[in-house]
Amino acid sequence: MRVAIVGATGAVGHELLRVLESSTLKLDELQLYASPRSAGLKLPFAGQELTVRATPEGAIDADVILASAGGSISKEKAPAWVAGGSLVIDNSSAFRYEPDVPLVVPEVNGDAALRHKGIIANPNCTTAIAVVAVAPLHRAYGVRRMIVSTYQATSGAGQKGIEELLEGTRVELAGGQPEAEVFAYPMPFNVIPHIDAFQDNGYTKEEMKVVWETRKILGDESLSISCTAVRIPTLRTHSEAITLELERPATPEEARELLRHSAGVEVRDDPAARLYPMPLTATRKYDVEVGRIRASLVFDGGLELFVAGDQLLKGAALNAVQIAEYLQEKGALRGRVSG
Repeated sequence: MRVAIVGATGAVGHELLRVLESSTLKLDELQLYASPRSAGLKLPFAGQELTVRATPEGAIDADVILASAGGSISKEKAPAWVAGGSLVIDNSSAFRYEPDVPLVVPEVNGDAALRHKGIIANPNCTTAIAVVAVAPLHRAYGVRRMIVSTYQATSGAGQKGIEELLEGTRVELAGGQPEAEVFAYPMPFNVIPHIDAFQDNGYTKEEMKVVWETRKILGDESLSISCTAVRIPTLRTHSEAITLELERPATPEEARELLRHSAGVEVRDDPAARLYPMPLTATRKYDVEVGRIRASLVFDGGLELFVAGDQLLKGAALNAVQIAEYLQEKGALRGRVSG
């Protein structure tokens, strides 16, 4: 079994290396690829150092390619990778809305991955974190309407976003004026209700991704969803406040009990003990934290909840590796026979 990471030197690429080290995925060879300027760099993996190579123009001799180099690279090169016999698990937005490309969160719709035609798409990080918490409730009670407000870390803009926050904070604390290049405005001590480009309907593309992708993953195009996406000055881990109108009423106690037994979820919900989801506790955690579960004051029988999940893990690297693990467990992922 030969696995390749394309985009190995980026923030998600580094997380893919860490996740693979503890993964159940059986692999014999790991190849690392990035832009030509990163070729020759060495990255640690499982007690050794692997050399980064420049991403080739054509096929890559690997069974599975974990792609995290951006949508333009995936759009340009993935067809050649698939033609060369590789399965591509893509972390960009390049193929998420293609009808014949599965959009997969294994805990929610893992079986969709079995129907791939060479490419499987990883969802947007915000969507992946939300559906892990919402899908069990949707299956049990039926979600009719879903309102999401997000509080998204700078890691959502990649390593450059993290660096801009850190550098800007140093400048701000020294009495200077931070500059904004990655974000629309300086990020330190600020929140910005603007992620990705504004669309004709007044929502940003980031907000519409939550709408489009949640419907596709849950397999319910009738679901009404509204989202407001906000960038906040944290390093990693996205948080989300979610309001649900349900087809069949549910109490907070019923929801807690259901979520305690749901894959990928950690119920962290005891306000009296100051126990609730936060980036502080959810960072570098595989499970998505869910708490502040309470009856909605707007929708009779509905629910309100707060969610925190590591944007670089369940929102990206971890989910991609879990897709490969799922396929291997199902016998749908096999290495090539040499010779």
